[in-house]
Amino acid sequence: MSEVVHTFTTTVPRWQPYVVPVDFATATDEQHAAMQTTPSNKGISPYVLTLAHDPETLAVRSPLFNLIMYGKDGLAASERELGAVAASVVNRCVYCAAVHASRFNNLTKRTDVIEAVFADGLEATLDEHLQEIFNFSARLSTTPPEAVAADAQALADVGLDELEALDLVLSSAIFGWANRLMHTLGEPMKD
Repeated sequence: MSEVVHTFTTTVPRWQPYVVPVDFATATDEQHAAMQTTPSNKGISPYVLTLAHDPETLAVRSPLFNLIMYGKDGLAASERELGAVAASVVNRCVYCAAVHASRFNNLTKRTDVIEAVFADGLEATLDEHLQEIFNFSARLSTTPPEAVAADAQALADVGLDELEALDLVLSSAIFGWANRLMHTLGEPMKD
């Protein structure tokens, strides 16, 4: 029997859509074309198959997501992942938090940061550099956003340049959108 996952974990749950995803074998040419670029370029997930119901939007969404999360310049990949985790914690998206916490751990080869975030949530205490990244992303992800000029200055104070700060804004913002979309289209399940 499957149950909905409600707590944050680095074990990625199965995401169960509320609607029947597109069947890859019978997808239209437009749907196939839209699915050629997947978010991680590692496979076509049930989420992407669900988004393929709107191939025009998916064809724009995936390349944008890839540029934001996997761009070669600017903010370190691990720090983009931490921004995604912060947004996902604020939005209570257990699935996205698990995926991006796992990526952060793999990229940094450390688990203490995510353990602190999952234990203490928005009150987590991290080293100064990561703390400012986490705090900024969390404040930007609230509705309405709580990030102010002092939060942007704090990023500069810990060494982020303008491109790195922009990458953090973009990675946090795309997860504000993605988390809400995932909540609307399905839920994380533990088998």
